Amino acid sequence: MRNILVLISGLLLATPIAVAEDGTNASAGAPLESIDGVFLDTVDVNIVNVDVYVTDKKGNRITGLTKDDFELYEDGKPVVITNFYAVEEGTVKEGGIPLEPLDELAPPENFGSVAAAPEDQRLSLIVYVDNFNLHPFSRNRAFSYVRSFLRQKMKIGDRVMLVSYDRTLNERQPWTQDPELVASALYDLEDKSAHRVHWDSDRRDLLEAIFEADRISDVRGRVQTYAENLYNDMRFTIKALRELVEHLAGLPGRKAILYISDGLAMRTGEDLYYALDEKFRNRNASTNGLLMEAFRFDLTRDFQQLTRIANSNRVTFYTLDAEGLRTYSYYDVRNAVPGGSSFVDQTHFHNLQAPLQMLAEETGGFAMINTNNFSAPLARMGEDFTTYYSLGYSPATTASGRFHEIEVKVKNRKGVVVRHRSGFRNKPLPTRMSEGTLAALYHGYESNPIGARLDVGNEVRRDDGYYDVPLTIRVPIKSLELLPLQGMYRGRLRFYIAARDSEGGMSPVQDIPVPIDIQADQLQDAREKYYAYDLTLMMRRGGQRVAVGIHDEIGADSAFISTTVFIGRR
Repeated sequence: MRNILVLISGLLLATPIAVAEDGTNASAGAPLESIDGVFLDTVDVNIVNVDVYVTDKKGNRITGLTKDDFELYEDGKPVVITNFYAVEEGTVKEGGIPLEPLDELAPPENFGSVAAAPEDQRLSLIVYVDNFNLHPFSRNRAFSYVRSFLRQKMKIGDRVMLVSYDRTLNERQPWTQDPELVASALYDLEDKSAHRVHWDSDRRDLLEAIFEADRISDVRGRVQTYAENLYNDMRFTIKALRELVEHLAGLPGRKAILYISDGLAMRTGEDLYYALDEKFRNRNASTNGLLMEAFRFDLTRDFQQLTRIANSNRVTFYTLDAEGLRTYSYYDVRNAVPGGSSFVDQTHFHNLQAPLQMLAEETGGFAMINTNNFSAPLARMGEDFTTYYSLGYSPATTASGRFHEIEVKVKNRKGVVVRHRSGFRNKPLPTRMSEGTLAALYHGYESNPIGARLDVGNEVRRDDGYYDVPLTIRVPIKSLELLPLQGMYRGRLRFYIAARDSEGGMSPVQDIPVPIDIQADQLQDAREKYYAYDLTLMMRRGGQRVAVGIHDEIGADSAFISTTVFIGRR
């Protein structure tokens, strides 16, 4: 992916200044660690929230539980639950804080004042329509149920987005707090092409060819080509899902993906290899290694990696198999084999549903399969959104980025079913800051407790056609934690900067350490000023979005701000 942001080294290294309204300056110092051998040890406190859904064996919600009813384990070892949050039918029963108005995304004007859950408990739902792996009829049938769910079950204040995969990922409806906008946008998707029909047509042709073939060599190569091509397409499908899940990492709160498709192949072409084996096994044909060949196209590891990324980013999958109740296509009168043939279709069905079950069950959700009526499972998903427990704890391990398994148990209760994500990745602070910056870039997320500002100056066209765009990051000095040190006060910031153009191209996140020195006798005046950091971005013509993450490395406060600029209009 091409870069659209280049920090010009000469300007990047220029001395930033602290400025007041009158233009008074204060200097930036050398890195803190090099001053008189003094080192600052900061503590990174990271709370992991585990969303838990508890039911009896019939699926009825078990409510009224308290923190003392749960046991939480990390890698098999018990951990102390420090934060507890219980919600029943949308009402906070324990662990709530005074509600604040949403500030990340402005609600529609006709909503008036909208109360929201705490930031780490707000719901963000993405309706993901995989057009590349759907039939038009099954897709449009599922849409009617999804529209009803959005209109009847989603609460005002919840954030919803609609995306589709059509060989590329497309945003059909940006984040909104009005679920009706997403419900309406589904009508537009009903006219779009759905591509699963092509693969199914090729599969039927191959099954017919296998039935009519006299020699295995007549069709084995075609089966391999089909499996290879489908395997490559599945890799692109998984890659698109993975990119979306990765971009959700820095978005706070509960995140859910309602993934709609007609299934995904865990092992592409496996059913066709079984058809070959059944047809030629007892006909003096060489079938050695035939079934092993299917393992060349095994995507199990790819799906496992996707579930781990989702778990690491607190993303829960709810997967909907729009095909519903399936019918056999291979087992019929003319090719019936005693004890066989139906197994070909059974293998095919299992292959398509296994990834849906893995993605959902490993991330705390569930799969909606083997039904033509999605009202009940969608309502059950809605109950997850409004009736749940959230257990928070501080990991005892260092933030090395390693994946850790999670297990939740309910004490002294028999017959309960507990769902939750199966693990998390303990990410170091720089990773979390980069992810927050990307959340600001992709999803408009903003959190600005320190009152920082982002100002863009007038661009200058370069000889190579690019534009130099001056950017100033302003941070109120009074919001910073300053360390007294030999007649001065020292602060330490770190900026994380990324940009994205209207075509989706983006720069990697770049981080800049920024030490600040203020003379002790100037501290009182400095507290009324801003610390301003100037840099220049090199950009292409057109619409650009710039996001900045700011971390006070002494005070441990963070902020994420962003702005949209249009380059080359002059």
